[in-house]
Order: sequence, then C-alpha cells, then structure tokens
Amino acid sequence: MHAYYADHFVLPLPEGHRFPMHKYSRLRDRLTQELPRVVMREAPTASDGELALVHTPDYIRGVAHGSLDAALQREIGFPWSVAMAERARRSVGASVAAARDALVQGVAGNLAGGTHHAYAHKGGGFCVFNDIAVTARLMQAEAWRHRRQVLHVAVIDLDVHQGNGTAHIFAKDPSVFTLSLHGEKNFPFRKEMSDLDVGLPDGCTDAPYLEALHQALQTLQDRFDPHLVIYLAGADPHEGDRLGRLKLSADGMQARDRVVMDWAWQRRLSVVLCMGGGYGHDIETTVQVQVQTWAVALGYWQRWHNLGR
Repeated sequence: MHAYYADHFVLPLPEGHRFPMHKYSRLRDRLTQELPRVVMREAPTASDGELALVHTPDYIRGVAHGSLDAALQREIGFPWSVAMAERARRSVGASVAAARDALVQGVAGNLAGGTHHAYAHKGGGFCVFNDIAVTARLMQAEAWRHRRQVLHVAVIDLDVHQGNGTAHIFAKDPSVFTLSLHGEKNFPFRKEMSDLDVGLPDGCTDAPYLEALHQALQTLQDRFDPHLVIYLAGADPHEGDRLGRLKLSADGMQARDRVVMDWAWQRRLSVVLCMGGGYGHDIETTVQVQVQTWAVALGYWQRWHNLGR
C-alpha cells in the first residue's frame, strides 16, 4: 500500500505557533517501524495546470511568489516561505498520486492532505491549496480522457471542522458529493453548504457519532453513486484533541475508520486516504490515532490485493 509524504519540507514557523508540524515526520517514522507493508513514496509536485483545475491564476501566482496580500496570508495561518509554497504543492501532489494508485490498487493515501478550508481564490485554517478538490477534478479529467467516463467522486470528510472550502468549490457540481460530519459549534464559524452536512454537539461520544455516521453513509448511498471515495480521516474528533471539542475514544476512532472503509469495500470503491487535522494535547496521541487509521486502511488494501490474485 502506497503512502505519499512531504514532511521534509518543514515550515519555519515562529516559536509558540500552534500548528504541530512535526506530527507528519513522526507519523512516517511510526508507520515505517510498525506497518512495513505501507510503502513510503516522496510526494510529487503539483503543476500550475493541475492546481488551475480548482484555483484561480492570481492565487496560484501569489502563493508561488509570496505576493499574497497580508490579509490572505493571515487567513492561511502560516507565514510565507519557499518551503511553505513547495510543501503546499507537494501536499496536493501526494493526494493526486495516491488517487492514481487507489484506482488500480484499491487503497492508497497521503500522510498529510485534507486541506479542506482552501477555496478557489484563497486559503484558510492552515490550508493553502485544496488537495481534495484538485484530486477529484484531475481524476475526473483523466477518466474522461482515457475512458470517456464521467467519474463520480464522494468526499467523506470526517475532520472535526467542516470542509467549507471543498463544499464551496463543488456547490454546483453534481459529479462530486460532499459529506461533512463535524462539530457544529467549531471552526469555521460560518459554514458553507455541503451536499450533506451533519453537525454534532460538543462532547459527542462514540455511540451517537457512529450512529450519525451510519445514517450519513446511508443518505450518501441513497442520493449518489460514486466511483471513487476521498476519505478525510481527521484525528481531531478524538477526546485528546485541543481543538476538537468532541469526545471520541481511541476505540471509537478506529470504529469510525472501519465503518467508512467497510462501506467502500462492500461497494468495491477505491479509497484515497487523507489525514486532515489533529492537534492533541500530547501530539503522540494524535499520531497514534493516525497510525490506527493506516492500520485499518492497510487491512482493506490487503483485501483488494487478495481479490486481484
């Protein structure tokens, strides 16, 4: 199973910055040690043309050259640097490469990604370019070019924060279904309208969360017939997260991942895994949740592998 990384592009963040940049390299280290069948691959760089399937030319240039105005840069939450611009491109490239693999092998993923707060014309909430949206659009373009297929993509966004940028980008696109299960009172405080939004109360625990997820997937199934799933498996619904405000246990998080992966497997839908947010009081707790997610995904990749024998 292939996993794409870009953690060697470390942003020069100021001391005290709340974004846990080192979680990405820590996750790669843990997976290398504990799940050797997850094969690490360096993320390629997304081109201007690939980014332009979603993002405006002015915004792409602004990120590339560090010429965004101060307000737009503050909304992203990172100071501009060459590493920041390159990492943003590689984060998109990782999801694109994982999607190409998943369409052949069943499951593949990005050790980062899930940058769902980025709009076509701006970033936000530590998200520069929207890797989910670019990946969906590019896979659709390639499916049409190679097979004359209209590829339907389901985005299952289980980060604790609503995927506002993704929802806005695909608001009028019937070929992409956006599902967001998130904390109702959490960031972003002005929500966009996904195809299906499920807002959860602060303190939501395992049982009601999983019930809401089952119902949401049933609604997705009733309303849409996807060919590809992009699964944003945020670690931030976990009870140990500083920003999450939900109360899922480690077992609940693992059950969440199994529900999604099993739903996709039963329908033989390829899955692109993106990691999204995770801001644990102890960052090792966040990494452990993510390792669990990859272990679940690897089990379903093995099913695809056995199917192809």
